Amino acid sequence: MPHPYEKDGATIYRQSFGIIRAEANLAGFSAEEEPVVVRMIHASGMVGLTAHVRFTPGMARVARAALEAGAPILCDARMVSEGITRPRLPANNPILCTLQDPAVPEMALRMGNTRSAAALELWRPHLAGALVAIGNAPTALFHLLNMLEDPDCPRPAAIIGCPIGFVGAAESKEALMAAPPVPAMSVMGRLGGSAVTVAAINALASAKE
Repeated sequence: MPHPYEKDGATIYRQSFGIIRAEANLAGFSAEEEPVVVRMIHASGMVGLTAHVRFTPGMARVARAALEAGAPILCDARMVSEGITRPRLPANNPILCTLQDPAVPEMALRMGNTRSAAALELWRPHLAGALVAIGNAPTALFHLLNMLEDPDCPRPAAIIGCPIGFVGAAESKEALMAAPPVPAMSVMGRLGGSAVTVAAINALASAKE
């Protein structure tokens, strides 16, 4: 006996977002933040994610404005850079992930750090006004925060800091949100990851659900 299931993609999409809005507690988010959180829930399958998502005031507005102005998106991992839906980008925004650059392994050895952290050194020429998206490596977020302690380091427009894991993930996000160097958002604790980071970018890139 064949299993019955919904086969229309548009219907599945519409029903999914309807279920999220019916089940999730979105009362604590602004009108600009809500669609970002809804899309992050859609990517994670967790309506309870709302308890962990944090924004600095105005972050969603600042990030959207940066993307509309053509800001590049700097990603810590290919899973983030490849997940972005290009047609949603408002200004054909450049997307950069430097993790695979051949110079990175030697840089990491010299720095005594992970390749994810070392790759951020190659962001410096692109960092000013960019949207930073860290969805994988806590070491990358920690290194970014250390970079931004230098007043001569270019400032991004906003940071999406959602690294996932058991070692350093919660701590790196606590450091980001305790003293954000620029407007920022995060999923606190061990949760996060590339999928929810991509979802946040895609929501900020376009008002279309």
